[in-house]
Amino acid sequence: MPQDTQASRLTAVTDATFASTVLAADRPVVVDFWAEWCPPCRVVSKHLAELAGEFGDELRIVTLNTDENPATTRAYQVMSAPTLLVFSAGQVVGSTVGSRPKDHLRRSFARHLTDHRDG
Repeated sequence: MPQDTQASRLTAVTDATFASTVLAADRPVVVDFWAEWCPPCRVVSKHLAELAGEFGDELRIVTLNTDENPATTRAYQVMSAPTLLVFSAGQVVGSTVGSRPKDHLRRSFARHLTDHRDG
């Protein structure tokens, strides 16, 4: 995740912490697969930091640097940055590839909250 004040509110995960932070989570988790060399990643990171505040404890948003964490990046076949994967109960339940407007991301994440509450 690019270093700025808002984005620093997001939690970074690594190959070593991915399973305990994402797969074992008790709520949906959005993982932002990003790279330092990716200009659209900066925009998405800003949106995610704002959305993290909006969703509070219902949804966790984390970031994973694809260059520094190749094992997880390969395991989930992430080929492009930014890629957002939504996990629920340890499974990928949604994905977004590329930069999207914040409203699009908000609606996408909210849908997974409804699925999580009902399931």
